Amino acid sequence: MPTRPRYPMPDFFRNALNARSLMDAYLARPAYQQNDYIGWVTRAKLEATKQRRINQMLDELERGGVYMKMKWNQG
Repeated sequence: MPTRPRYPMPDFFRNALNARSLMDAYLARPAYQQNDYIGWVTRAKLEATKQRRINQMLDELERGGVYMKMKWNQG
């Protein structure tokens, strides 16, 4: 099975996490979730979509227990 591409963290992404003091919450997530969030946000074609996705990610990190609108229990 091919491995997923690894996405580098863009500056705007890092800045958004730091602005809401959520970098620690982000880094506490498994590597696959970190990578999925970056890929999902950066693949957005429209700026409005990118912003909506990053806001969803930030809200999920802040709330905890949610990943891509699905219940997630940190193990």
